[in-house]
Amino acid sequence: MKAVGVTEFGGPDALQILDLPAPEAGPGEIRIRVHAAAVNATDTLLRSGFVAAPDSKPPYIPGMDAAGVVEQIGEGVSAGLQVGDHVMANVVPSETHGAYAEQIVVPAESVAKVPAGATDEEAASLPMNGLTARMALDLLGLAPGETVAVTGGAGAVGGYVIQLAKADGLRVVADAAPHDEQLVRELGADIVLPRGPEFPKKVRAEVPEGVDGLVDGALLGESTAPAVRDGGRIATLRGFKGIGERGVSFEPVFVPGYAREQAKLDRLRQQVEDGQVTLRIAKVLPAEQAMEAHRILSEGGVRGRLILTF
Repeated sequence: MKAVGVTEFGGPDALQILDLPAPEAGPGEIRIRVHAAAVNATDTLLRSGFVAAPDSKPPYIPGMDAAGVVEQIGEGVSAGLQVGDHVMANVVPSETHGAYAEQIVVPAESVAKVPAGATDEEAASLPMNGLTARMALDLLGLAPGETVAVTGGAGAVGGYVIQLAKADGLRVVADAAPHDEQLVRELGADIVLPRGPEFPKKVRAEVPEGVDGLVDGALLGESTAPAVRDGGRIATLRGFKGIGERGVSFEPVFVPGYAREQAKLDRLRQQVEDGQVTLRIAKVLPAEQAMEAHRILSEGGVRGRLILTF
């Protein structure tokens, strides 16, 4: 079985094509013949050794999003799936090898059908980023009519946050660089403000009492707090916890906690089919060009997901 990973941590050049044994689906598991895997920032952290488990052993296979065809169904699975179904999955590399492989085995609860009309490449862009956005909004716990701010509005997570927030009935204030303003408006943001250190101040100019919650897709940290009202919440990525003042709390988003939330993944599928969520692809590359995909990601400015095909 072909896979892409590292035997020694490093930069993009550390990635190599590997030959690994094909996994077998155990009880409660599904084996997927992967056609497409998304490239995310988290993958670069695994590749560099930043998030590898201390007791894990090489090779290390990145990838948290996969789409392909059900190949094998383990005993006791009652997920309504059949061999041959096109599916997408959220993958947790610490539990199994990641999605950069021709075949993966994942818990059945991590799998949902590909949205009708979507390709496997498009579907692979949804699970991890979509569930991250869903979890961020769930942690904020906002009610319809309340206001959420989003940093990194043009990014993969930020874009999903905007669309899911609008589907939840929220008012959205998002940041954007000048060349991304139209994109962020098309995603559904009600108010689009310039990105940068002045964003919280500009939010207060538009919403004097402060927004009810904020999703920090741009990893700005505590500098976002002035945008939020007293007692509001900020959903943060990569484990940032912050130090709250004025009763503002920081809520770290840890998407593996939603890895087996099949109903939430399937809801994302439905929202794609209903036109509430847009699947955005930046570029599709063969697995042999994984190094190039990681280089492109590291340069920044990617709008949509880079996809590897197997």
